[in-house]
Amino acid sequence: MKLNRTFAGPAEMPATIPLFPLAGALLLPRRPIQLTVFEPRYLEMLDDALSGERLIGVIQPSVEEETSDPAPELYPLGCAGRIVQYAEIGDGRCFLTLMGVARFRLAAEAPSHGPYRVAIADYSPFAEDFLEGAGEAAVDRGDLLETLKRFAEVNEIKVVWSDIKKASNEALVNGLSMMSPCGPKEKQALLEAKDLKSRAEMLVAITTIELARGQDAATQIH
Repeated sequence: MKLNRTFAGPAEMPATIPLFPLAGALLLPRRPIQLTVFEPRYLEMLDDALSGERLIGVIQPSVEEETSDPAPELYPLGCAGRIVQYAEIGDGRCFLTLMGVARFRLAAEAPSHGPYRVAIADYSPFAEDFLEGAGEAAVDRGDLLETLKRFAEVNEIKVVWSDIKKASNEALVNGLSMMSPCGPKEKQALLEAKDLKSRAEMLVAITTIELARGQDAATQIH
């Protein structure tokens, strides 16, 4: 059974991976993302992934505006996720949970025998993604928590601080990055951050800018 298989490094990852282009989606190592699949081509992709390595590559289209193009241009970097849960929920839809494994560079696209796109994926630049906790010590946890506190207060969001306190720096940075309401470009920047410290600093900067914009808007209204 491949359900519980883990991947220890780039060399263990398959050379090709099915692509699931999703605007505004961010997947990071060891964090889950929940998706609903309903397009026939992606339902077929799901079936094929379940019978293979159970891996799907989440990647963003690089075009800013909505497009009907079935094969839009893609950003050069995505993240592979392993299927850890799925269920048919009626009306031809499937509920899916992917657990992030590692980022990959889109080296090229491989010929596909199905209606979905397939990546030739290069994981070699992201060997640290396979190491749980890599770079945690360099993260300024205090700065991150202070920014989260300000964001929660301004937006009247209830935070379970007991859970936050228990979270590792990696889980905190990657989890908050995925939950951030920022736009696709900012999500891509968070994905492409070279290490956990850089991602944490970028998240703080993005959140601070959003808070400032919110204050400016409130001032103009009054």
